[in-house]
Amino acid sequence: MDDFRGAADLLRKSRHVVVLTGAGISVESGIPDFRSKDGLWSKFDPAEYATIQSFRANPAKIWRMLLEMDSLLAHAMPNAAHYTLAELERRGVVEEIVTQNIDSLHQKAGSRNVTEFHGHARTLRCDRCRLKYGRENVSLESIPPLCSCGNALRPEIVFFGEDIPADAYRRASMAAGKCDLLMIVGTSATVAPASYLPQLAKGSGAALLEINPAESELTYRMTDLYIAQPAGKALPALLDALDVVNH
Repeated sequence: MDDFRGAADLLRKSRHVVVLTGAGISVESGIPDFRSKDGLWSKFDPAEYATIQSFRANPAKIWRMLLEMDSLLAHAMPNAAHYTLAELERRGVVEEIVTQNIDSLHQKAGSRNVTEFHGHARTLRCDRCRLKYGRENVSLESIPPLCSCGNALRPEIVFFGEDIPADAYRRASMAAGKCDLLMIVGTSATVAPASYLPQLAKGSGAALLEINPAESELTYRMTDLYIAQPAGKALPALLDALDVVNH
């Protein structure tokens, strides 16, 4: 409980809190970490299925993986961690969320200021003519789904070999650079370029609060306070501790 009181005190004293989330926050919503033994990469080799070169060479093949991902995301619902972050934003405690996830669960839980570092699956786009389609308006009975121009559509996620969308990279970098507390939730934050964000925050004088069930490379190198619990358990407990501190 002392860790939660300490974390609540950090939140109370901070003026600009940014949250960086990763796959771990959505595991409790039934979305396995893609890199876990039950994740997407255990069935589909990412070197074969997750690069932009692979998609352009054979979109029908890559859509076999995307269909499984689509089904997984369609049935997932926010968990207590997502709802707690939305509540912290509503209270003015959390300013913004930078997420590496493509599942839109932060928005479904009510968070408004979300930067999606790796894109999302709510819309499909054509890389030839740049036309965009709402996912709900595209039938996946025929694979790959086609744009009106005849080109294969793809979800607005970042494939390996693609750059992070410029606006998302700019927003995330600005958020990390101006925050005075960065909460790292459900991610080891070791894969570039997302790994630069904790370094940027720390270099700008921010404190780092890490919530992960297992220690990461950040834990002893940069983290100021570490809570070794799953996000769905830790964040509601942190909210309770914040209520105590504020009263």
